[in-house]
Amino acid sequence: MAENRKSNVPSMWHGGMFDDFRKEMDDAISSFFGGRRGWPAPSKAWTDIPAGLVNPAIDVTENDDSITLTAELPGLAEEDVDLTVREGVLTLKGEKKHERDEDKDNVHITERSYGSFQRTMPVPDRVDADRISAKFDKGVLKVVMPKKAESVSAARKIAIDK
Repeated sequence: MAENRKSNVPSMWHGGMFDDFRKEMDDAISSFFGGRRGWPAPSKAWTDIPAGLVNPAIDVTENDDSITLTAELPGLAEEDVDLTVREGVLTLKGEKKHERDEDKDNVHITERSYGSFQRTMPVPDRVDADRISAKFDKGVLKVVMPKKAESVSAARKIAIDK
């Protein structure tokens, strides 16, 4: 007969040793996007996704000239993806369709995800929304958000008085 025992080892994922780190990362992402419009915290995004839901992985990077969002969309074609910007919010929507003949195929294991998805992110004020561009190649969507000219300024040395 199995005995129910509570482990003395702290959980790494919920209420455990990574909570402080996860909170710091959530705060960093929120501050990067100006703390507006509820950028989904990574911890919430991972814990609330039901099994089998299509949720494209994204990377967001920044350099002096632009902010770039890269999304992995394996199995999708360009026409399956809809990208819009409206009122300071970038929205990525799409659908990965189930392509199997239920009458002919005997399914043994299904681990791939199918269905609709939608990801949103606030567009920072320093981005020129009229110049946002996107390219889709081999299942990877790359969205380039150029910064406004006034936000891309050269560094200047400031004299320190003695």
